[in-house]
Amino acid sequence: MDWFEQLEETPATEGLCLLTVVSPRKREGSSPTGIIGRHVARQLLEAGRQVRVLAEPSQCDGWPESVEVVEGSITQPLECAQAFDDVGAVFLAGAHPSTVQEALSLARNAGAGRVVVLSSHGPEYEEAYPPETWFWLAIEKAAERSGLVWTHLRPSAVMGALIEGTYPATGADWPDTIRATAVVREAFLEQGRYPFIHEEDLAAVAVAALLSHEHAGTIIEGVGLPLSTRSRIESIAAALGHDIDTVDLRPDESRAVWQRLGWPDSAIDVTLYALKEYGTRYAELVQWTLDQRPTVKSIIGRPLRSYAEWVSENIDVFR
Repeated sequence: MDWFEQLEETPATEGLCLLTVVSPRKREGSSPTGIIGRHVARQLLEAGRQVRVLAEPSQCDGWPESVEVVEGSITQPLECAQAFDDVGAVFLAGAHPSTVQEALSLARNAGAGRVVVLSSHGPEYEEAYPPETWFWLAIEKAAERSGLVWTHLRPSAVMGALIEGTYPATGADWPDTIRATAVVREAFLEQGRYPFIHEEDLAAVAVAALLSHEHAGTIIEGVGLPLSTRSRIESIAAALGHDIDTVDLRPDESRAVWQRLGWPDSAIDVTLYALKEYGTRYAELVQWTLDQRPTVKSIIGRPLRSYAEWVSENIDVFR
């Protein structure tokens, strides 16, 4: 069966949607699956869909009452195979290359027709290395071979990552230092930039991919514009109603801070590189973001939420 025949035989998603969420991961490119998943669940319920969540123990609480929660891990799918029963579509987040094929087979055998993969920003760079070293790209390729209609969602950093403690490292210690001393200490304070997207917007893109054929067989760059480190701090200060002092650290000093917080060197390397590159190549990378098709705005049908809005919604994190 070719792709177009498969698409014709796969109805737009009806009935049960399975979401998978995992405990916070500090691996480079990892998104806050719990925060994103709760937004996806709410939006699916509002669209009249049934929702089941396969959640690791730390993520089992805090879901809407009508969501069915199954405790287990998508990284060990054979141990929780019942979570896939009667599923029509899967929002696959937190999967691992070593077991993702097992998860996809369970979904297909249960009758699922569609999978939306929560991937990472830039997995195409993994193609320069041997396939046995791939992580995000291995998960994407497995979905493409699964027999399911697939969509890959490649997000930039998610604003809510600061709350859940997932990638990137920038801002990871801000709640603690702002609460304690009203100070932010980080490298590249003046020129650093990083692309962020609000979790509500990213979830809306995922829901659009789950519920229609429009984005089948495509890669969606779920990215927001690069935000300056300085503007993020100013948004927090404005919401708090007081100044926040800053100390511009050397990269090695920021590395030491993040290492003490448990960040692996690989994630620190990518964070420092991105802060510098997005600052140095700001105009070029803004244009790249604006050139992506389809745009997040066109998919969700409204402007993206700002960092200031996110701070206002989550200001207690900094108090």
